[in-house]
Amino acid sequence: MASKLDFSMKRIAISKANTQMVAIVAVASILTIFSLMFTKTLWSDQTFQSKLITADQTAANQLNANSKAADQLETAYNNFENKTTNIIGGSNTGTGSNQGDNAKIVLDALPSQYDFPALASSIQKITSILNIPVTSITGTDNESTQANVAPSANPVPVAIPFSFTVSDSNYGSIKNLLTLLEESIRPIQILNLQISGSENSMNLSVQAQTYYQSGKIMSISKETIN
Repeated sequence: MASKLDFSMKRIAISKANTQMVAIVAVASILTIFSLMFTKTLWSDQTFQSKLITADQTAANQLNANSKAADQLETAYNNFENKTTNIIGGSNTGTGSNQGDNAKIVLDALPSQYDFPALASSIQKITSILNIPVTSITGTDNESTQANVAPSANPVPVAIPFSFTVSDSNYGSIKNLLTLLEESIRPIQILNLQISGSENSMNLSVQAQTYYQSGKIMSISKETIN
């Protein structure tokens, strides 16, 4: 009887030990899984914070560089704008064809809005300086189409083709007209040139193009850090 009792007690002890072992293994597994999850979370947080610090430092460096560039740009603009003689050799305070401050000259050279009637007026103004009669000024007025062109971060120049003819002009007037076109504040690219008639009664036909460029916008971008 004693041996059977001892055997039963041993089985009970073994079963209890197994139960304790299972409990220990379960607790150890839970702790291990928790530790791994905590370590992963901690590593992810550390990686995110590292990316955030790097991005913050990059943004701060860019902001400092932009601030210095803005100061340099302001100085350069003031030097450019306050010159007594403008970039085309005229007075910066006059109102003649080659006069005016540099900022206005640059804006007139490449306007930010499409305006074909203004272009036609510019050609008539140039020819009127030489008292040359203009027979015609032609072109396609794309006002309705170009009006929908919005300012962008990277605008590009848009060509405006046009043509005009003058008549009953002498050689000297035609030569001076071409010189004025070349020296015009607004860039004029001559594509085709035809001259006919005699020295004292010449006709000139010009096919050319000028440009305009829509406004440039400055935007602050946002970046999501994962």
